[in-house]
Amino acid sequence: MGFKDIFKKSFLEGFSRYDMSPTNIIIVMAISTVFALYIFMAYRLLTRKTFYSKTFNISLAAVTVITTAIILTIQSSVVISLGMVGALSIVRFRTAVKEPMDLAFLFWAISTGIICGAGLAEIACVLAFVLSIGLFILDRIPVGRAPQILIVSAKGYDSEKAIIEIVKTYCAYYTVKSRALSNNQTDLVVEIRTVKSAEAKLIQEVAALDSVLSSSLLRHDGEVTY
Repeated sequence: MGFKDIFKKSFLEGFSRYDMSPTNIIIVMAISTVFALYIFMAYRLLTRKTFYSKTFNISLAAVTVITTAIILTIQSSVVISLGMVGALSIVRFRTAVKEPMDLAFLFWAISTGIICGAGLAEIACVLAFVLSIGLFILDRIPVGRAPQILIVSAKGYDSEKAIIEIVKTYCAYYTVKSRALSNNQTDLVVEIRTVKSAEAKLIQEVAALDSVLSSSLLRHDGEVTY
């Protein structure tokens, strides 16, 4: 037996981690499905989005199981693995991931599928535990409140001064983001920071002004600026 035969035999034997029997395949796929359901529930509980995407959450569970199947297939044959790598290399995904948290869960789903397919369910279990605890703790850490938006429509061009005086009384920070004047009417958009206990009093006093036609106080869930 020459060096080429020894190398080929060693490579092929080391390529397959365990016996690819139907029983082992079913067990691995079942374990992967359990982790896929866990990721599905974790995404639903840990993400706080105005528009929750159920289809994306379902795709996370599907990606986990599909990745496991791909890894099992790659381990079964070197020839199939090379062909699959070539086939997957031409796939292009054009859907942009807009939320950083979605990207983290997507990598979690892919890595869990790879780990389960490699027969290392213990690592997938530890990864799920550590990542869940870490995401839960980081999600609960207060990072600051986002500023609120005060929108006021008032009669006349001189009503802004009275509105700003009330804002100064209840807000430690404010800035006029937009000022529109038309048909003897003033439309103001003011970014403010105030405590929750003062929100109701602020909007009531602004609405009580004779010149004010309408007033709204909005809170957004966007980026917090320091």
